Amino acid sequence: MKKIGMLFGKERSFPTAFVERVNSKKIDGVMAEPVSINKVIQGDVTEYAVIFDRISQDVPFYRAYLKNAALCGTAVINNPFWWSADEKFFNNCLATKINVPVPKTVLLPSRELPTDTSAESFSNLAYPLDWKAIFEYIGFPAYMKPFAGGGWKSVYQLNSMEEFYEKHAETEQLVMMLQEEIKFEEYYRCYCIGGKYVRIMPYEPRNPHHLRYVADFTPTPERYKEMEDIVLRICKYLGYDFNTVELAVRDGVPYAIDFCNPAPDADIKSVGQENFDWVVETAANYAIEKALEHKDGADNLTWGEYVKRSVEKNKLF
Repeated sequence: MKKIGMLFGKERSFPTAFVERVNSKKIDGVMAEPVSINKVIQGDVTEYAVIFDRISQDVPFYRAYLKNAALCGTAVINNPFWWSADEKFFNNCLATKINVPVPKTVLLPSRELPTDTSAESFSNLAYPLDWKAIFEYIGFPAYMKPFAGGGWKSVYQLNSMEEFYEKHAETEQLVMMLQEEIKFEEYYRCYCIGGKYVRIMPYEPRNPHHLRYVADFTPTPERYKEMEDIVLRICKYLGYDFNTVELAVRDGVPYAIDFCNPAPDADIKSVGQENFDWVVETAANYAIEKALEHKDGADNLTWGEYVKRSVEKNKLF
């Protein structure tokens, strides 16, 4: 029996519907259930061929459990090793190398010294930074947000240098990035599942949360294809099985704004019934596909092109 496990936190609508949909298909030798953990012993194989991860970003114990499971052959959606290494600033850097338009972005050191460090720990960091060049490059208005982490947390819209200094003083030990504001005419949130299934959803981030999917943007077939290509390119290089990419269209150009969302919102109250049904159906089909392909004891993870190409390059030496 190939078991598909759903690992989740307080969310209910998507995990429950996912498990029910997998089981309703009655695929011979495949079943789904919520993951159950009563012990984690190093090197022990889990009972799951596939685990769908919705919570380890917030629970380090689960992340460590998933790495051990993956090492022993479980196909984890998403790859816990890459998810641990990935962050938003790197994603923007990668986008510049794969011809994906992104906002101008700079990385900023934390306002306060990290715990157990002193000024001597930063011998290689110039003080002060070249703020003049940074502000000229980014311009105002701008956004300041954590370089890693998800959700709309510690995000600031800034209109001046004075406002930047005031708000940056509130960020404590967070490493932030300063990003050009894209004043968009259209905005889309795009699910990508399995690196091949894409759903492009009109989205209005300026609306209240429960109304953000109530938007009437209507992309032309050419624009739709362009956005689909961008989404697939990003997820191919990152190697995420389940991700969302947000695209803001300015002057006809789709800019990738946020595309490190390996546990994106899939609640029925947020995304609406039609989008919810697509996500549940597509995720169930993909998880079943992974279960049927599963090979005991092998590396069943998905790895992105960035990692795979680096490995291939190093094989030459």
